[in-house]
Amino acid sequence: MKKLLFIVLVLVLNSCEEVVKVDLDTAAPRLVVDASIDWEKGTTGNQQLVKLSTTTGFYSNVIPSVSGAVVFVTNSSGTIFNFIEEVPNTGEYICNNFVPVIGENYVLTVNYAGQTYIASEKMIAVPEITNITQRDDAGFNGNDIEVKFNFQDNGLEDNSYMSRFVTTINAFPELQVFDDRFQQGNQLFGLYSNSDLNPGDTIDYTLFGISTQYYNYMNILLSIAGTNGGSPFQTPPATVRGNMVNQNNEDNYCLGYFRLCEVVKTQYLVQ
Repeated sequence: MKKLLFIVLVLVLNSCEEVVKVDLDTAAPRLVVDASIDWEKGTTGNQQLVKLSTTTGFYSNVIPSVSGAVVFVTNSSGTIFNFIEEVPNTGEYICNNFVPVIGENYVLTVNYAGQTYIASEKMIAVPEITNITQRDDAGFNGNDIEVKFNFQDNGLEDNSYMSRFVTTINAFPELQVFDDRFQQGNQLFGLYSNSDLNPGDTIDYTLFGISTQYYNYMNILLSIAGTNGGSPFQTPPATVRGNMVNQNNEDNYCLGYFRLCEVVKTQYLVQ
């Protein structure tokens, strides 16, 4: 009897290791526009990049790049900044003479496969990082390291921000979005805490000044990413559309967002 139970147990454990590939429906590919115009403080910001790709199947390991598109940005005075795919078949369209101006309105146009996609956005300013503080007694048990990147909010206007943390302990960047709705004119901060953070680790921190529209867009995306556990049996997340609008057929929409941000960067060595 014991021998029979042992055999059954082994069979059950082995069956748990079997990889099950679920057949999934694949929708027609959609254009994906990654148009993040970031102007780092202290630089000219003249070189900018727009990436074009398409959606693909769930099990695909390759993101299809898009070539043959016409991509350009126009400012309020009618100046055109052309983005050229300098290396064929990369989907990376580069502009080397872009002129970023805080508060300026820009329009991105992408012509691809007989469709024209357009989005407009404003270049948003960002404050300087004033100081960095570290706590060694954070977390539920009081054993975690917590690092704050402090900056002064402009009390004369409504502002939204995005923080990006790149560390030596995480495989992917961590993003946070927040605004000054209840802290107008106060000192704000980007906060990073992790139970695996130790002295000697580094944190690369980037602060972005973002528009209210982009704040709302990212807030929804991060909310979906945080609540989706990755189970194939969960309800699929809703499609979140960006600000790119198809001028020929709104139902044939693309994914992605056109944003323009002034950014400030710093690196911190955990003590």
